[in-house]
Amino acid sequence: MTDPIRDVLERKGFLVLDGGLATELETLGCDLNDPLWSARALIDDPEAIRTAHLRFLNAGADCIATATYQATFEGFAARGLDAPDTARLLGRAVEIAVSARDEFVADRTAGGTDPDRPRPLVAASVGPYGAFLADGSEYRGDYGLSAAELYDFHARRWEVLAETPTDVLACETTPSLEETQAYCRLAAVSHHPTWISFQCRDGAHLADGTPFETAVALCEAEPHVVAVGVNCIDPRLVAPLIRTARRATGKPILVYPNSGEEWDAEAKRWTGPATPIDWARSATEWRREGADGVGGCCRVGPAEIAAIRAEAVR
Repeated sequence: MTDPIRDVLERKGFLVLDGGLATELETLGCDLNDPLWSARALIDDPEAIRTAHLRFLNAGADCIATATYQATFEGFAARGLDAPDTARLLGRAVEIAVSARDEFVADRTAGGTDPDRPRPLVAASVGPYGAFLADGSEYRGDYGLSAAELYDFHARRWEVLAETPTDVLACETTPSLEETQAYCRLAAVSHHPTWISFQCRDGAHLADGTPFETAVALCEAEPHVVAVGVNCIDPRLVAPLIRTARRATGKPILVYPNSGEEWDAEAKRWTGPATPIDWARSATEWRREGADGVGGCCRVGPAEIAAIRAEAVR
């Protein structure tokens, strides 16, 4: 198994992730008020997805995540799409990201800019079971499902994505121990490089209350999980979570918080104030704490990624 995360880190020492794809799609005019969320654009406006990817790449991202976070067989079936159509849409999401990446690389090469910058990675985003439910339960992890049931839910999408030319599978906003167990088993069965990024309630626990260190230790024991991280959390939680993760793993740690606002699942909107943050300064702090990659999640756009990139290349 190749390890694309390690390859980039060995070359450059740090990985700049992208920001919130759905946020940028909304900026481009996409209506994502839908149970499919960003996956709706795979049906309605795939060109907007390509544009969003290019904006993050031009801002300095070394890795872009596909529009598959909320793309599931069950979710598309509710929209009237059969399994073959869903598989094609999942593959199309990766094709869009790969095409955007390749266009970016070709333009950069032709322009002679930043020749030492690594070829950006494409991560196939795998959202948690709660993302399919679209009820905010990914921020709680209270599904009431076993690890075996969650394995079965994710298996079909995983199989399709693992056969695409994606560099890594990115399991995002993981809120529970059972879902972590399911992902580790899927990574082991598929032999595909995978990262698992967690949703946490505080600086030491997953959303479901599991000690964060316990979940990270599970990932440490699975060789096909090549990195761990946290995402869609308040930026104020990042530093203590890095410290907690580092006690349990020697693998790369990736952090990509949201703006600090809170998701109102009933109203389907972000509420409350954003956490005041200097993204460049925070990236430096998180790197000092032990992070190997920094980006953003919901409500974080190309401007913030550019600030992280400017700090990362100093």
